[in-house]
Amino acid sequence: MSAGRPPGGGQSGRDRGLQPQRTRLAWRRTTLACTVVAVLAVRAALRAGEPVAAALLCALSCGLWLGFLWIAHRRIRVLAMADRPAALTPRHATAAAVCAAALAVCAAALLV
Repeated sequence: MSAGRPPGGGQSGRDRGLQPQRTRLAWRRTTLACTVVAVLAVRAALRAGEPVAAALLCALSCGLWLGFLWIAHRRIRVLAMADRPAALTPRHATAAAVCAAALAVCAAALLV
């Protein structure tokens, strides 16, 4: 076995097809979950006793959903186009995590 080559004779140890596909699917599942939370937030806001507070939480939920959707769409596009996609930047990873967590907090606040 030559130095620097992975076992099996391949050029790299990374699976070029399945790992990016699994990552794209994970982003899509998370986007779907955030969409469901945003829709349920709108539904809860329409049935709320305090319409002003519910409308503000609903607007915030929709804004967070759009932010997460933008980040996820951008990442899915990068994963689909590149053979070896660049790593997700810490800034985008943090923004996605903050959007998802804040969306969950807004949804929980609407349910209380």
